[in-house]
Amino acid sequence: MNVSAWSIRNPLVAVLLFILLALGGWHGFNAMRIQQFPDMDFPMVVVSVALSGASPQQLESDVAKKIESRVASLDGVKKIRSTLQTGMSTTVIEFRLEKDLQEAVDEVRSAVGEIRSDLPADALDPVISKVNTSGMPLLTFSVAARDMDVLSLSWFVDDRLSRRLLGIPGVGSVSRVGGLSRTVEVLPDPVRLKALGLPIGAVAAQVAALQRDASGGEAQIGGGKQSVRALGAQPQAAALADLRVQTAGGAQRLGDFATVRDGAAEADSHALFDGETVVAFEIVRSRGASEVGVMEAVEAELARIQADFPQFRITKVYDRATPVAEDYHSSLDMLIEGGILAVAVVFVFLRNWRATLLAAVALPLSVIPAFLVMWLLGFSLNIISLLALSLVIGVLVDDAIVEIENIIRHLRGGKSPYEAAMEAADEIGLAVIATTFTLIAVFLPTAFMSGVIGQFFRQFGWTAAIAVFFSLAVARLVTPMMAAYTLKPETHAVARRDSALMRAYLAFVAVTLRWRWTTLFITIALFIFSLSLARHLPSGFMPDDDMNQSRVSIELTPDATLADTLAVSEAARRAIADVPGVAHIFSSVGRLAGDIGSNGGKSRHRADLELVLAPRGTR
Repeated sequence: MNVSAWSIRNPLVAVLLFILLALGGWHGFNAMRIQQFPDMDFPMVVVSVALSGASPQQLESDVAKKIESRVASLDGVKKIRSTLQTGMSTTVIEFRLEKDLQEAVDEVRSAVGEIRSDLPADALDPVISKVNTSGMPLLTFSVAARDMDVLSLSWFVDDRLSRRLLGIPGVGSVSRVGGLSRTVEVLPDPVRLKALGLPIGAVAAQVAALQRDASGGEAQIGGGKQSVRALGAQPQAAALADLRVQTAGGAQRLGDFATVRDGAAEADSHALFDGETVVAFEIVRSRGASEVGVMEAVEAELARIQADFPQFRITKVYDRATPVAEDYHSSLDMLIEGGILAVAVVFVFLRNWRATLLAAVALPLSVIPAFLVMWLLGFSLNIISLLALSLVIGVLVDDAIVEIENIIRHLRGGKSPYEAAMEAADEIGLAVIATTFTLIAVFLPTAFMSGVIGQFFRQFGWTAAIAVFFSLAVARLVTPMMAAYTLKPETHAVARRDSALMRAYLAFVAVTLRWRWTTLFITIALFIFSLSLARHLPSGFMPDDDMNQSRVSIELTPDATLADTLAVSEAARRAIADVPGVAHIFSSVGRLAGDIGSNGGKSRHRADLELVLAPRGTR
């Protein structure tokens, strides 16, 4: 069946079909997430081992080296690094990009299991975890307030800010940086304890037992089963003081023989913004959430929080989402500009505004429906998917141009537009289909590559193939139908202009045929020269991107104190502050930066300076 002839005879059906596809594509475009890159899992595995009270030196010899020695022999291991802090050893194993992540996790779990008996007996079982890009901090804010101590700021972040921000869809976690952790101190009166005949150990054991939450099984509620949990933990000092403790004389209120008060744990990290001590917090998006969408929702909620608590000053100090939004808009602009240039080139060569209009219609009707399929496949609007559309934007009009050119040729033969469209579409139908599926055969296999590269190119290959397929549908259903009802017979003037252009082209071809050996030699020489230049090009996984931010990491010896690390980081900050282009500096002392595999753990001998640079184009 000739679908082009059917479309020409039934134009309303084709028009309605593509209107529905365009509306669906517009909905898919607005519903898709905006991200820098597709969500992916790097072939990196983290092994965490907790050993309470162990020093970094002990962890290095008893845990880290044994794990490193065992996993080093695994196939595909590229790099191993361990981070040690009091009571915790974290080993990150990085594999080659083509390594399947689940296979790497299974191999590491098996290898660590083989040496479990060689690790200290009192160490907790090793925790094996994957690494994904959504676990990196998306936004970091600092909180400051006049006439308010660090403990109060920390409590505001933990109790108020975190609760409200975690209610935003797409926010995976909110982590405080710096500040102090609130504690409840219980100070028994020795004289009262002796009078009650109650050992201090018995008090501690009873308080610990009463401070536990317990499972209450399940209950039938509203026709369904719900889990029930008995809450025993008392977070407030007043509530803890009311706990009943068993003594020889019966149950006694804890507050009757002990002082129960709020306190603060010893500082294990510091956060500073331009040298001023602040309490900061990091926002991590959940997997699959839009980076730009999460940023906009978080900023809107923080504006409401700022209005509710004007005494606090909330300042953005790190932002990985704004550059993503800028790249997204730049990619869209490039896509639109490419489409306009493609249509302009079509007009230069066809010299017919009606024919150019047909080619111009083919572009959006090929691109917009592709967004519908991308959305249904769970894709996002990212650099990779938009790059695919940008690369094929010129290809999308190829089928339409071939159809239009052949129809115009028939028009010049004296046929009516209706007859020309019917005959021209029938003549080249098989060639157009073959050409389109050749392009699909080029792009689609990239979607099935393995490893991290495959995770990148899955959306690239499918997006390009889908858009090219829709261009075939437009060329076979829409272009001939529109040509049959909109084109007019060609004039002699246009034919003469086309003949002049063709004469120039044929003259050039005649020269190359006359000097065919010279032409062949020049072609081969240029090909070899281009290959020789290729080896001088720099290579890497991804090109460097200007995110308006940079990082300076500082690491002291493991025996350094938090005060030592703070002093060194402040010296480095003062040295960097006067560098042109550096707008602000956020210092995180005693805490691992939120890089892939770091898990944001504590490490008193480490510090990171986040440099907030001036906007691109001003430095």
